[in-house]
Amino acid sequence: MVKKLLRSVRDVKLASVMTAVFVILEVVMETIVPFLMAHIIDDGIYGGDMDALVRFGLWMLLCVAIALFCGVMAGGFAADASTGFARNLRKDLYHRVQGFSFANIDRFSSAGLVTRLTTDVTNVQNAYLVVIRVAVRAPLTLIFSLVMAFTISWKLALIFLVAIPILGSALYFLVSKSHPIFEKVFHIYDALNGVVQENVSGIRVVKSFVREDHEKEKFQKVSTDLYRNFRKAEGYMVLQQPFMQFVIYVCMLLVFWFGARLIVLSGNTELTTGELSSLIAYAMASLTSLMMLSMILVMITIARSSGERIIQVLDEESTLTNPAEPVKEMKDGSIDFCGVNFSYFNDKDALALRGVELHIPSGATVGVIGGTGTGKSSLVSLIPRLYDVTEGCVKVGGVDVRDYDLNVLRDNVAMVLQKNVLFSGTIKENLRWGDENATDEQLVRACKLAQADEFIQGFPNGYDTYIEQGGTNVSGGQKQRLCIARAILKKPKILILDDSTSAVDTKTDALIRKAFREEIPDTTKIIIAQRISSVENADMIIVMEGAKINDVGTHEELLQRNAIYREVYQSQQKGGNEA
Repeated sequence: MVKKLLRSVRDVKLASVMTAVFVILEVVMETIVPFLMAHIIDDGIYGGDMDALVRFGLWMLLCVAIALFCGVMAGGFAADASTGFARNLRKDLYHRVQGFSFANIDRFSSAGLVTRLTTDVTNVQNAYLVVIRVAVRAPLTLIFSLVMAFTISWKLALIFLVAIPILGSALYFLVSKSHPIFEKVFHIYDALNGVVQENVSGIRVVKSFVREDHEKEKFQKVSTDLYRNFRKAEGYMVLQQPFMQFVIYVCMLLVFWFGARLIVLSGNTELTTGELSSLIAYAMASLTSLMMLSMILVMITIARSSGERIIQVLDEESTLTNPAEPVKEMKDGSIDFCGVNFSYFNDKDALALRGVELHIPSGATVGVIGGTGTGKSSLVSLIPRLYDVTEGCVKVGGVDVRDYDLNVLRDNVAMVLQKNVLFSGTIKENLRWGDENATDEQLVRACKLAQADEFIQGFPNGYDTYIEQGGTNVSGGQKQRLCIARAILKKPKILILDDSTSAVDTKTDALIRKAFREEIPDTTKIIIAQRISSVENADMIIVMEGAKINDVGTHEELLQRNAIYREVYQSQQKGGNEA
């Protein structure tokens, strides 16, 4: 896991190394200071040598100044390294998600991906900052202090060697207990983000049904669950601070006691007052470094859970990949389904499409009719290879879609989904998702084909009108027509409308279909609709039932021989939808 995360260090390697270099220099200078302090006390104060007092005092000031400079430099490089690492990690995660197929995205909730890109990356960033600075400083301080302590008095230094394994065992116990809880906590974060995201995106529905209290209860339940688990994990981790302090104070008392006895009994021959002072300083430094290590372990314990979740995304391979030698050109818009079976879960016992055999000639207008859950959207999703078939193959222009370069395939297949999405920005900016180099004249022509130009011209700012996030400041029908215009701008060989005119009136729907017939006759048009009037003039109509193609024919043929189609037609006639 660590090796994979460190791939995101890249351009901040130098900053990371320089952090370690300056930390090492800082620790060396801080380790020299108590040694100089012993000479000041023994030679200068007790020895009465003013020259030694001044000389060692100046050396001490120099060491402190160098340590301060190194500390500042280490902090600056550490900040650059950690923020750069987090930036690269977020970039790697986002690029990986952008390359996912729908099947990959289905495995991660949107809330889970948001948590990974925010909270989890921040946790790993903080851990990296601590590792390159404190995790270098603490062990070096511990080692240098122990070496100097043994140099002064090996008898007193043994006290530290007894304390270290006691503290290490306690820390291991606390980390092993808290890590599983932290893993659970981040899954609850996903649920919390999911509740917030769902509530904010559906706020109009929540308010229209007066369900604010229900949503508050949902949030409170998840928030309380998060609180309880965090409290339990933190309950273990907070024990390390008082335990560490207890051990440090016990060690200090023992050093004072035995040190004073050595000075008195040996008459300053085995241990001097200055050496005892420096020994106390080294004791504090070494034991404090252990406390710093315990803090590092706390952060690494939290970051470990976050890192594992990040690696799950980075390790996820897209189920859709380009072939070794992809086809770069599409001959025409003909479509063939050859013995297609399809399952969203790659489970042959849970098929969304069964035994589909179908040929659609290039330039044809095709209608698709069927009840909810009969596989209409699944059928058209296989054409631009949003998913791969489970069995069989789908051919476009006589070539298996798996043999095309993905960008080439999707550039030639424009799809307007059931859920229309507009992005924050002007109408022009949204339309140019279809063709970023489109001229204003081309934008207007596409909007006229989609019957959108009239209402756009009615806006005060026309095509420069700002669209709010999600298109909340335009109606459902206007949003659908803008999405259709955006798809037309791609100049596709295949245009798929997945129930994309459901929010427009029948007159506008008829005008859109008329414009398609007259203006883009060579484009293969597939229209999924609930209204018979939307597809009755199609060259062929596909009737879906039970994840299969029930029948294929023209409007007149299906009225004569297909009971399902006839029943839908008659129910709509009675309902007055054809009027």
